[in-house]
Amino acid sequence: MNSERVEYLVRELLSELGEDPDREGLLATPKRVAEAYKFLLKGYTIDVDDIISDAIFTQDTNNMIVVRDIEVYSLCEHHMLPFFGRCHVGYISRGKVLGVSKVARIVDCFARRLQIQERLTQQIARAIKESVDAEGVGVVIEAQHLCMMMRGVEKQNSLMTTSSVLGSMHDSVATRNEFLTLISKSRHN
Repeated sequence: MNSERVEYLVRELLSELGEDPDREGLLATPKRVAEAYKFLLKGYTIDVDDIISDAIFTQDTNNMIVVRDIEVYSLCEHHMLPFFGRCHVGYISRGKVLGVSKVARIVDCFARRLQIQERLTQQIARAIKESVDAEGVGVVIEAQHLCMMMRGVEKQNSLMTTSSVLGSMHDSVATRNEFLTLISKSRHN
């Protein structure tokens, strides 16, 4: 990303909105916005293979592995407004497991791009499946969208839920239900 160009464009945008980009409160805004977008959209510069690198471990297991309540923050590609919530990931190993922090890093890799929640859910599921050749994968994201809360229909309590199930989680109702049951349990049980 060309930060100087983004700063220039933000300054122009402020002027178009009727603001004075030279007033005290806005002097550093173009630079701050450029830095914010560089951070919020850093997923474009991250490769999933680099995240995983040497964090795949051989383990004689074919159990379901679930990581719940991964915070997810992204920007809607339609309005460039945030959506945020929780992501739950489960997979069934075929003798290979992923370092647990790598699951969250994979979520961030795809979330830190302009997104729609539906595609984000699929991208995470496919990346997990491919990384460890999982027998099955399930990903559920529950998120609130500021483009729906702050503008348009202004529904502040709306929550969008998307899921992507691959392999045995798609083919077996029992396996899929096990995953859904595990992610719906209270943390206090």
